[in-house]
Amino acid sequence: MVRAIVGANWGDEGKGKLTDMMAQESDIVIRFQGGANAGHTIVNNYGKFALHTLPSGVFYDHTTNIIGNGVALNIPVLFNEIKSIVDKGVPMPKILISDRAQMVMPYHVLFDQYEEERLGKASFGSTKSGIAPFYSDKYAKIGFQVQELFDEENLRKKLVRVCETKNVLLEHLYHKPTLDPDALFETLMEYRKMVEPYVCNVSLYLWNALKEGKNILLEGQLGSLKDPDHGIYPMVTSSSTLAAYGAIGAGIPPYEIKTIVTVVKAYSSAVGAGAFVSEIFGEEADELRRRGGDGGEYGATTGRPRRMGWFDCVASKYGCRIQGTTDVAFTVIDVLGYLDKIPVCVGYEIDGKVTTDFPTTQLLEKAKPVLEVLDGWKCDIRGIRNYDELPENCKKYIEFVEEHIGFPITMISNGPKREDIIYRESKLYK
Repeated sequence: MVRAIVGANWGDEGKGKLTDMMAQESDIVIRFQGGANAGHTIVNNYGKFALHTLPSGVFYDHTTNIIGNGVALNIPVLFNEIKSIVDKGVPMPKILISDRAQMVMPYHVLFDQYEEERLGKASFGSTKSGIAPFYSDKYAKIGFQVQELFDEENLRKKLVRVCETKNVLLEHLYHKPTLDPDALFETLMEYRKMVEPYVCNVSLYLWNALKEGKNILLEGQLGSLKDPDHGIYPMVTSSSTLAAYGAIGAGIPPYEIKTIVTVVKAYSSAVGAGAFVSEIFGEEADELRRRGGDGGEYGATTGRPRRMGWFDCVASKYGCRIQGTTDVAFTVIDVLGYLDKIPVCVGYEIDGKVTTDFPTTQLLEKAKPVLEVLDGWKCDIRGIRNYDELPENCKKYIEFVEEHIGFPITMISNGPKREDIIYRESKLYK
């Protein structure tokens, strides 16, 4: 059986804890897209971790953790991450790396930095991890797959060819030092030594695992609104953040994905630029940011303060629909316990008309939030495990959101620990 866990919004929905919990019940956990530009925060018996490339199954000795072909693989970052968890007492996890995964090259990171610098105020708010230049090269067919590390003669020739085009840009557009193909070859030979023990024909491995009835978890990064096709283009990431892409980024048949758990936050937050209709500012935002998440709303990879907003029913309904959601996991609801009144964005006003359907970017830029205000519950709900024991106004908030997004909320996270979770029978069926 294959399950996917993905985000409904801008990323930062609190997927880490849910992924960790679902990984516990999985034989195989796969990262299927993205790179080390975002992360999952996980709190467990070993401590607190911010994972960037590693799948969340690395804390369990019964799981195989796979870096799929859809991942932007930054080899030194991955191995530093492995070292960082092992240094904290986590046993060395079982890891496989797809022979078709492509590598983030050292120059991808440089080009990312140079381009953001060149664009100035018009920049995309990149994490400068090399992700956009990496995917650009992948689709221009001048990227490097892991399997190419094992053919030295062709690798050298290709490096010379690729460096020729890169150096024109470096010299004439960015006015920066040029690349040396020989030095890059030596770096790639170091990479080869690091990855060689883990390289695997992943799609074949997964085909056999499916025949054996293994439980497989697809782990997505970021959320629906950062998808390059269906998100707030161009302020998006460079690989598909949707569960459907899990089939491609892992190498499995699409019909095998049976459950799609979409993580939705009880309020909104976003890192980076782009339209954010329900955004709040000033002291109101600072207070929510301070109280939010586990230790505040700051990016797991970048440490950047997240932009804050009220729950957005329009964006979340769309985010769940485009993911193909079977179950909604509603997170960090405990954070809202300090509020007397809780605004919720139930529609967008665009050119004098109200819509509840998420529009394209041009219209989104003009949208104003239509807010409905609900009563708060004014107490700490951490530790509650039974839905019926939640305060009445908290249940009303959950049911209000469920009704407006139209997808069943079956899990509610009310704290950072793995056990801070409430399972719920939803009355809502699609």
